[in-house]
Amino acid sequence: MKDVKIIGITGGSGSGKSTIVRRIEEVCPDFVFIPQDNYYKSASFISNTNITAYNFDHPDAFDSELLHSHLSALKKWQSVEMPQYDFVHHRRTEQTVHLEPAPLVIVEGLMILHDPVIRRLLRDINERGRTLESVVKQYLEVVRPGHASFIEPTKEYADLIVPEGGQNENALQVLITFVKEISKRE
Repeated sequence: MKDVKIIGITGGSGSGKSTIVRRIEEVCPDFVFIPQDNYYKSASFISNTNITAYNFDHPDAFDSELLHSHLSALKKWQSVEMPQYDFVHHRRTEQTVHLEPAPLVIVEGLMILHDPVIRRLLRDINERGRTLESVVKQYLEVVRPGHASFIEPTKEYADLIVPEGGQNENALQVLITFVKEISKRE
């Protein structure tokens, strides 16, 4: 079976996500592109007069289950039928786009990394050879309850919290400065 890598590109509305994907396409044109916007749930009761009656900027606005299953299928080198979304009428259309698997899948959208299951799913499938089902089962039954019970409560004892871990260069510089200051005191 071919190795498939999945990259998630996320950020706020208008932050340049689509521009980044276009730039990637200039240097690496052979990938499957999945815009998360195609996975919005239908909200056909919405019009321009009541547009705020549905929160399109909330994780619940997306059909994450379908997105997860499509990523899993592509990872297994299976084709998928990606839904299309009509933003004028706020609903999924009857049409789909047939996607053939490729060694690289790029998923772009507002909430791509919001859901810890998605972050863990991407890591465990890409790096650990896990299945979608095993990752979700472990997360729901063990990881999330353990984090809530044992890790989250310890934040009150922390001198510094580094959001995004080792990827947050600014926070790491603050941490390094903090450690250097402590080491000078002793």
